[in-house]
Amino acid sequence: MSVSSPAMASPPLAAPGTHRGPCFSTLCRLPSPSCYPPLSASSSPAISTVSAFAVLKHKPRGLGLRCQAAEEAPPPARGKTSLKVMISGAPASGKGTQCRMIVEKYGLVHISTGDLLRAEVSSGTEIGKKAKEYMDNGKLVPDQVVTDMVVSRLSQPDIQERGWLLDGYPRSFSQAQHLENLKIRPNIFIVLEVPDDVLIDRCVGRRLDPVTGKIYHLKNYPPENEEISARLITRSDDTFEKVKSRLDTYKQNSEAILPTYSDLLNKIDGNCPAEVVFQAIDFLLQKICENTSASKLTKTNGKRPDSADTGSKNEWRGIPTRLNNIPHSREIREYFYNDVLKATKLAIEDKKTRLQIDINIPELNPEMDVYRIGTLMELVRELSLSFADDGKRVKVCVQGSMGQGAFAGIPLQLAGTRKILEFMDWGDYGAKGTFINIGAVGARDVDKEDDMFVLIAPQNAVGNCIIDDMRAMTDAAGDRPVILVNPRLKDMPASSGVMQTMGRDIRLKYAASFETCYSFRLLYYAGSFYPIMGALRMAYPNKYEIYRRVDTLNGKENYILIAEFTNKPTPDEITSAFKGQKKGRKGIFWILGFLKWFILSQAICCTAMQSSLYIFI
Repeated sequence: MSVSSPAMASPPLAAPGTHRGPCFSTLCRLPSPSCYPPLSASSSPAISTVSAFAVLKHKPRGLGLRCQAAEEAPPPARGKTSLKVMISGAPASGKGTQCRMIVEKYGLVHISTGDLLRAEVSSGTEIGKKAKEYMDNGKLVPDQVVTDMVVSRLSQPDIQERGWLLDGYPRSFSQAQHLENLKIRPNIFIVLEVPDDVLIDRCVGRRLDPVTGKIYHLKNYPPENEEISARLITRSDDTFEKVKSRLDTYKQNSEAILPTYSDLLNKIDGNCPAEVVFQAIDFLLQKICENTSASKLTKTNGKRPDSADTGSKNEWRGIPTRLNNIPHSREIREYFYNDVLKATKLAIEDKKTRLQIDINIPELNPEMDVYRIGTLMELVRELSLSFADDGKRVKVCVQGSMGQGAFAGIPLQLAGTRKILEFMDWGDYGAKGTFINIGAVGARDVDKEDDMFVLIAPQNAVGNCIIDDMRAMTDAAGDRPVILVNPRLKDMPASSGVMQTMGRDIRLKYAASFETCYSFRLLYYAGSFYPIMGALRMAYPNKYEIYRRVDTLNGKENYILIAEFTNKPTPDEITSAFKGQKKGRKGIFWILGFLKWFILSQAICCTAMQSSLYIFI
């Protein structure tokens, strides 16, 4: 679609109607909020959507300004970060307008396969000649030819200097795999989402002025006068049947390529004015530029970029001390919140979808009288807000009442949790109700716009089992991450005092299917909670680590690493580590004892035989 000025870009893209979700302008406090329609929620699971409150929190340059201001910004100077962007969208999604805005602000080289084909054919290049043969015969240009053409363009010097914007490519799985094999990947894959009925309306109502080449829309952008209106024509491919066919083709292609870029995918609501859509895209691109610049700064300091891994031992500052002092200080709580968050994010980046967090400090240990439900809620809030800040829609779930009649109720540990979540402070940016929602454990609370689920201390109660509800929920969630925070999923006695035996093995197997991404508990003598002897810690992707608590001369304490285990150590292995016995030493001592006994018994037998011989003689 061709437009002559930014002011003309908005009307054809603005569609009437009310949509689900909050108004972007309300969350970001943009000027004239009444002119912007509300955003629709993401419709695909496990895919990032841009966070409105995160936009305000980070305050990227240009936020709140009209798109003309963004367009006047100069291209990136030489030596700055070169972006690599892929953008996809159905016909009439406004992709062409957004490409123009991106190019004008960031100076990227815009690459469209249609433009490339025409340029190669007109230039008479080898690739152009191959493409022309297929085109002249009315055939589609093969994927390999198109890919060769794109790769050739990506190798040009201006691309290396300015970065690139791939418009509507790749369009098939084979094209995506060709780029993957050549190690060509973007920093981000943007998808513009617009409802089908809006897309069809935009296309069917679109009209072309054959004199000026301008595009109008009968409802959203009508012609200026009757003279222009009289000469408008409908393009041959803007009929309902052809538009529907193009949409079906686009969806089939998208389903084929999106899994390749699932880790880079960000969905943007395209059913808004062009400048609002661009602000969302601009926020994402600014964030990439900031992260890349930080990585380069790390390099100049003599470190590899991956040395900043948040889960590395080099970055970890050790276990905090005085953990028996209640209430815990703000510094101690924040230490554990950050420790949990880093490990969990690393696990999700590695495509782990069934995770559990086990943290058993005194304030989070329900077996101790200093247990504080507020600390657990605070941990969940920090975890959820951090993922929401990354554009994820998080569903925080707490189990409801179980059982019937006199046995109805919820575990004491979770009493009042739902109310606390509803009245908690979720920040000043409207996170709760937009990117964070409260729900129950079960399939009914799994919505298609949810990106991930955090379950607060799911546990069985006497005579009742939560695992069936959890299994239904994880089945409905599919490949979206489900995170259990301090689960207690051991079978409990039934109301009659007899253990639930039917299906017990299946339930325990399901509970064990969740992979621990973070584990921490203090170690005491058996049957007591004082003094602290040490700690057991595991933060993904590291091993389980056993620490001994040591009192220092100045009256302080320290934690010293004494053993590591690939799998969670047993109580015997922990005891052996504290005694200084290495794995396998007990077996060696048994063998040595057996040999000593065998040699001694043989000596006794020989002595007895000699005595018998003397008597016989």
